[in-house]
Amino acid sequence: MVIRNLFAERFGENDYRDERVIDYVYPKKVLLSEFAEEPQILLSPDSAQATLERGNTCILKKDGFILLDFGFEMQGGIQIVTNIWEHNGNNTARVRVRFGESAMECMADAAPDLRGKKNATNDHAVRDDIHLLSWLGMTEIGNTGFRFVRIDLLDDIELPIKCVRAKFQYRDLDYLGTFECDDERLNDIWKTAAYTVQLNMQEYVWDGVKRDRLVWIGDMHPETSTVQYIFGDCDCVRESLDLIRDNTPLPNVMNGIPAYSLWWLLIHHDRFIHYGDLEYLKEQHAYITELLHYFSGFITADGGIAIENCFLDWPSSTNPEGQRAGVHALFCLVCEGCEEIFNALSDKEEANFAHLCAEQLKKHVYPHNGLKQALALQVLAGLVDANEAFDELLGKDGVHGFSTFLGYYILKALGQADRVDFALDCVREYWGAMLDLGATTFWEDFDINWANNCSKLDEILPEDSQKTDIHGDFGGYCYEGYRHSLCHGWASGPAPFLMEYVLGVKPLEEGCKKVLISPSLGNLEYAKGTVPTPYGLIKISLKREPDGSVKTEFSAPAEIEVILG
Repeated sequence: MVIRNLFAERFGENDYRDERVIDYVYPKKVLLSEFAEEPQILLSPDSAQATLERGNTCILKKDGFILLDFGFEMQGGIQIVTNIWEHNGNNTARVRVRFGESAMECMADAAPDLRGKKNATNDHAVRDDIHLLSWLGMTEIGNTGFRFVRIDLLDDIELPIKCVRAKFQYRDLDYLGTFECDDERLNDIWKTAAYTVQLNMQEYVWDGVKRDRLVWIGDMHPETSTVQYIFGDCDCVRESLDLIRDNTPLPNVMNGIPAYSLWWLLIHHDRFIHYGDLEYLKEQHAYITELLHYFSGFITADGGIAIENCFLDWPSSTNPEGQRAGVHALFCLVCEGCEEIFNALSDKEEANFAHLCAEQLKKHVYPHNGLKQALALQVLAGLVDANEAFDELLGKDGVHGFSTFLGYYILKALGQADRVDFALDCVREYWGAMLDLGATTFWEDFDINWANNCSKLDEILPEDSQKTDIHGDFGGYCYEGYRHSLCHGWASGPAPFLMEYVLGVKPLEEGCKKVLISPSLGNLEYAKGTVPTPYGLIKISLKREPDGSVKTEFSAPAEIEVILG
């Protein structure tokens, strides 16, 4: 009997085998050090095996520290390997370890208050703590999202550090969906958006790897849109949807936010259109029915909604009138989606009920009150003409008024208005600005005004600096200062947008049985890519000809009916 079989015998039904993989990553830079000899040694790959040698090590002395940059955002922790030292009876060493999504976060102290400028916190995952290192051994520390690590020696010894490497934990997923064009800035944005979501696909689909590390269903709609266009069907999506369902018996609403239960319904619709998984949809039948009937009780006689907490996202929260307009539009989209769901389930009675709810809601159009996010959702729900919305608000002031979450829906509304060129410029400016500031994943929030005279993520600001700290000086609401997450899956919207509107691939019937291909190069010269379906890949290539026309070439599995737009 082989060891694997022996292990399987002991592996109980309630035990769990992690599907994630681990890579070990060595630091790329030493950003800062004090009282440290040869810190650059830590940049050279070395084994994590301790030895009896003191040579070829970084010697950290009393009050010394090193600040390391691993080059990109990741989820996991670090390993610190120490060689032999003269311990005089004390065979451990105390170090303080600080993880950060920015270099300046590593320079800050953890504060008990979760909010406030220039703070750093230990909520959701410990990022600042004191640890004991073993004498002549390897110590693993941390489980959080980070790019930077600061290590301070607290004891009066000379500590020989042989190796510091990150333990990088992620799902090793195939990038089935691809995108490439003649604009490298857009290519980088697409890759960064895809990676942001991949990194947040841990045990469940999280909002962020540093904070909150929770299943926030509203956050998940942009994430699952990215998953559908790039990674295909993934178990962790279904598991996340089921987790929040099982933890939210009605009349409760998911995550305590009414709109988030609506997003849950919309995710189920979109998943079914992409994958056609009827058996999984049947599992949700009863809950979907009950949830729709619960929300139907909030529809007023004039087609409005009597929902008290009309939350869309934090940057919109100061505009309650606009938020109500957005949630109302979302409800319209959900009812139309539920009608398709019930028809697929052969539940004609509930399909008719969902249809009537949608028709009632469409009798009312709330004023958007200058909120681009709300107006975009109204366009997508068919409540407002896309071109009129562009002329009135969406085409004004560039990316001012964008948010990383609902920016995705603004892009989609611009696509509906046939203004892909304008949308691409918005992607370049807004998401591209984060790249310019050193981002390797996209952020929880970003205001284009923050980019004026600010630091980059790998920059250490002196106290008398005239620059602002891009991480510590900004953010708001529940994510002020260093609590602000710099890896948030809801910011991935450009990835599915580029595939849905530039490549122009949109599923029309469940399981991609019928797909619309209606590409738009906008202000690009060429673009190409692939989109996964249950039957295989749709491949598409676009090239602008000398006369300005666009040559389109595509192939699709034989099982798919293609409609050219």
